[in-house]
Parts: sequence; structure tokens; C-alpha cells
Amino acid sequence: MSEAKPAAGAATKYKGWAGIRRAFGTPSALTMALLGFGCGLPFLPIASMTLSTRLRDSGLDLGSIGLISLASFFYLFKFVWAPLLDRYVFRPLGVFGRRRSWLLASQLGIAAGLAALAFVRPELGVAPLVGWVLFTSFCGATQDSVVDAYRIEIAPANAQAALAATYTLGYRIGLILGGAGALYLADFASWKIAYLGMAALMLAPLLATLLSREPVAPEMTVQRRIDFLGAFWQPFSSFFRNNGVAFGLALLVFVGLFKFPDQVIGVMAGPFYLDSGYSKADIATVSKLYGIWAGIGGAFLGGMCVAAFGFRRMLLVAALGVALSNLAFLLMARHPSELWAFYAAITADNVAQGFAGTTLVAFMSSLTDRNFTATQFALMVSLANLPGKFAGGVSGYVVEASSYGTFFLLSALTVVPTLLLLAWLWPRIREAAPVPADG
Repeated sequence: MSEAKPAAGAATKYKGWAGIRRAFGTPSALTMALLGFGCGLPFLPIASMTLSTRLRDSGLDLGSIGLISLASFFYLFKFVWAPLLDRYVFRPLGVFGRRRSWLLASQLGIAAGLAALAFVRPELGVAPLVGWVLFTSFCGATQDSVVDAYRIEIAPANAQAALAATYTLGYRIGLILGGAGALYLADFASWKIAYLGMAALMLAPLLATLLSREPVAPEMTVQRRIDFLGAFWQPFSSFFRNNGVAFGLALLVFVGLFKFPDQVIGVMAGPFYLDSGYSKADIATVSKLYGIWAGIGGAFLGGMCVAAFGFRRMLLVAALGVALSNLAFLLMARHPSELWAFYAAITADNVAQGFAGTTLVAFMSSLTDRNFTATQFALMVSLANLPGKFAGGVSGYVVEASSYGTFFLLSALTVVPTLLLLAWLWPRIREAAPVPADG
């Protein structure tokens, strides 16, 4: 699994269909699948469905469950301490290098936190549980930031979509095991066995980190001297220095708008499925099981297309795909309770999401300064999710004032500002040349 180091000045070519096999066949792709698995595995047991199910099973009221879920807020604010991950090595594990030392520390922390949660008894008091959820979510969010930085630094920009696709595969498998897998273990054994099983599965990403190679630091990284405060402001000044203020702001706005049509309907999806006459079993089967694999397929399709054609043209395809996939939900509105319409809409939506996700990752990766990888990418990820989250909060009022059909049509039209901005950016977006890296 150790990535081969290219000769000095060598630039691996990933363009064209011949480059697809090269991009997906690098040892880095397998590494990213395992690291993605490590990122997806703990999310549901500490931040979402698995944790809330356990708490309800222990007899906690819904209000307490909702409040306890806030203990996983670290995932929303990981950019706050990302500058420290760029600036410092984790000294106790410093022999492994800057990126791998933090990876190992966070993975060991996740395994320890999940194991500790196995022995917590929420019915006797939630304070220990909240404490361990806070600790584990901090480690999980740290791992996410370092994995993103590692991916960008381990391979050139035109291989990033392939690595994002294999990361997505691992991440989704981690979600399945951390969700359905943990629930099965809890049902047939106990919650203690379920959480101990999740802790044991963290051995896979730990081994991937131990067997992989530390990325080669850019020469500027070796020479730069940044104090503690500089670690926080220099990532921002570097971004605008490299892109200019006007172009830099336009890039950030574009990133924020890119997946807006999809994100704005997210909150209303569940109620829409129920109001359309589908059972909870139908929703679980089509949306949560079939939909995950459709999303993985879309992610790999996006990775292949970016490897073949570059990310600039695929940004246009992805933006249109995300918007047009919203119109597929009109089939469900016209044919309520019919499973074929549900499968058609979920196929369109999840394939488009997966395709757009890998394309956006490749684009954002090309914008990062290798000296501040973790910080800049974490900020862009947050920016890519925030506008849609805020708009989703008022989406229910739009549906109540009109209809689901009108809502989906309006959500598709929100792609217009994105397309106009892309037209302005088009001649200015450069397909990044391969950067000699450890991949």
C-alpha cells in the first residue's frame, strides 16, 4: 500500500480514457478507500442515527436525545483547528510525519472513544456519554480534515476525482457498517458488542495509515516559519494572494452555490416520501440502501469523467445534473406510491449527487495551497454546505405556500446563478498541471 514516489520532475498523466485506469489503479486509491472507511464508520454511532436509536432504546426522551446530538458539533467547525494541523506535527507520534501523526492520533482516539461508549450506560446518567461523544467527534472531525489534506498532497490535481471516488466508496461502506451493521449487532447481541465491534473495525484505517507513505512536503513548507497566530490568518491571505480578491471571492461564491439545488430539498425529502404514500420500509429500502449504491456509482462515474475530460467541463455537466435531477421528483408527485417512480427519482438524485461530489472535490482540491491544505479545504467544504442548510430551514414554508411540484421546479431553477457565475469563471479556471507528489 506504500505509494511509489515519482522521479524528480516527473509528472504522471491522467488525461483521457487511458488515464482512468492509471488514476484508479494507484496505491493511493486503495489507501483513500480505507481512510474513507475510517471517516464514515464513526459518524452514525456518535453523531446521528445509531446514537439516537441507542439513546431511545435506553429510555431517554426525545428532547434529551435532540440536545445530546449537539455534542457532535465538532464536525461542523473542524476548520477552526485545521490551521494547527497544517502548522504542527503531533509530537508523540512525530516519527510518522506531519499528516500521518495526526491521522494515527485521531484514529486511535476514535477507537478508544467508541470502546469507551460501549461501556457507558445512558439510563444511569448522560454526562459520561456526552463527554465521550464530544471526545470522539473531535477525533472524527480531525481525522476528516487530515484525510482531505492527505488526499490532496498525495497525488496530483488531475487524479483527485479518482481518489474522491474511492474515498466515497469507503465512506459509504463505513456508513453502512456504522448504521445497519451496528443496529444488527445491537439487536442480536447488545449495544456493548456493537460499539466494541465498531472500535475493532478502526484497525483497517489504522493499518492503512501505518503502511502508507507520508506526502512529500513542498519546498515552501520546509522553509516557511509561521508563528501560532500566523497559522490562522496565512491560509486566508495565501488564498487571496494566489487568486486575487475579486476572482477569489467569485470562486468561493461558486463553491457555495454549486450543490445548492440539491441541498435545498434535503429537509423536505423525508416528509415528501411519506406524503406521497410510501411506507417507512419503502423509504429505507429505496432511499437508504439502493440510494447509497446509486451514489457510489455516481461518484465513480464522476471520477472517470474528470480523469478523462478534466474538471472544468464536468463542472457544467454536474451543475446541470444536480438541478435537473430535482425534476425527477415530479414523477413521484405525479405517480404517488408507485415504486418505479421512487426508484427513478432516487437514481437520478443520487447519481447526480455522487457525480457532483467528486467533481467539486477535484475542483476545490485544485484551489488549495499545499502549505495550508487542511485549513483551506475544510473552509471550502463548510462553505459548500452552509447556504443549502440555511435555505433548507425555510423550505417547508415554500411547500406549504405552494406545492411539492412547484417547490421542486423552483429548486431546479436555483442553478441559474451558478451557471451565470460559471460562464464568467470559465475562461479563468485553469486545469491544474500535475504536481510532483507522493502518489
